[in-house]
Amino acid sequence: MDKPLLLGLFCLAILGIGTLYAAIHHGDISIWQRQNIYWLLGIVVFLAVSFVPLRMIGLAAWPIYILALILLLLIPLVGELQMGARRWLSLGIINLQPSELMKWALMFLLAHWFASREPSTLINFSVAAVATILPIALIVMQPDLGTALVLLFAAASMLLASGIRWRWVLAALAASPASLYLLWNNMHNYQRTRILSFLDPQSDPLGAGYHVIQASIAIGSGGIFGKGFLEGTQARLHFLPEQHTDFIFAVLAEEGGLMAVLLLLILYGVIISRILAIAVRAHTRFGSLLCIGIASVFMLYIFVNIGMVAGMLPVVGVPLPFISYGGSALVTMLAALGIVMRVAIESRDQIPWQRPGSPLS
Repeated sequence: MDKPLLLGLFCLAILGIGTLYAAIHHGDISIWQRQNIYWLLGIVVFLAVSFVPLRMIGLAAWPIYILALILLLLIPLVGELQMGARRWLSLGIINLQPSELMKWALMFLLAHWFASREPSTLINFSVAAVATILPIALIVMQPDLGTALVLLFAAASMLLASGIRWRWVLAALAASPASLYLLWNNMHNYQRTRILSFLDPQSDPLGAGYHVIQASIAIGSGGIFGKGFLEGTQARLHFLPEQHTDFIFAVLAEEGGLMAVLLLLILYGVIISRILAIAVRAHTRFGSLLCIGIASVFMLYIFVNIGMVAGMLPVVGVPLPFISYGGSALVTMLAALGIVMRVAIESRDQIPWQRPGSPLS
């Protein structure tokens, strides 16, 4: 296995468990206990997936995508309503978020589709575009704009890496203003308010701008070395909203300061650089495209979450990878890293079915 990737993941696990404990230390400790269980489950999934041949993942791409699509279609019918959004399916013990499954299912499908097909043909591109737009539309309706943007960015990255025609890229860029206009008109009122408050948080300091203002206070008060573990006042006094999920970065910055933030960014850099290095070394087009899609998801999650908490981007519901609380997101991210590890293993030790001319070569 790729040792730098394993080491980076281990360090992120320690940092994430410690930061979550600090975020909920004076609250519901069961949240921290459940996250430890999710980590154990995720590690089992990570190891199990790393033993699955890429050929089997490729063959399962369409079934997994169809399953995720069916689960998304069930959301409006039997989905759990939480915090004004209908995004979860109750499975008794846990709540499943189908959009998290679809995020990876779409990447499997696109990588499999373009592994043995020419992306520059209109038919192949159209199938990929429809397979991308359909789940994005369903996720926007939940509403979950953050995850929809992640899917769009990951799909675009994989399409560019697969070699689509640049004139199609330019056409999409030319159509983007109209898309933004339609998106704005179909947004919920609270989503528009978030964007407007991002431009001027002080216009509604106790309402829409409250999240950004409190997070900025936490980040700024941390200084270079932070206030110390469990000494953050913003988290301890519960001024920070959603401090164990979307805004957990502010807890880390307040208690660990700039040094903790730099450590987090270095660990993320190790993870992403190793994924891209494995993509370059991959002996199959399928494995390379998978790694590129997974790296793009992690990069966008990191960029959007930190930018949102720091007040540089509008507030959207995007978790900080391996740090924020959440079972579905954590387990699926570890499963994705298990796939990356499988690509690394097969790249170092050629598997018999990987021979020139194979559909996934």
